Amino acid sequence: MAEFKYEIKEEVGVLSSSKSGWRRELNMVSWNEAKAKLDIRDWAPEHAKMSKGISLSHEEASILREILNEVNLDELFK
Repeated sequence: MAEFKYEIKEEVGVLSSSKSGWRRELNMVSWNEAKAKLDIRDWAPEHAKMSKGISLSHEEASILREILNEVNLDELFK
């Protein structure tokens, strides 16, 4: 498996935490020295390990914001 580099450019917020110390975070992350993307994934304490997650470009994040502003979350999660 190819080695990859990452750098958390900005910690935006924590969405949830587990008893084990892992946290689901929203961050700006640069993967392999590319332009940073908005990233959602679980991280171990001190960002030593990570789970699979999703990275969104500016355009994708804008579309997601529009969609979330238009839907009724209470109806979706009933």
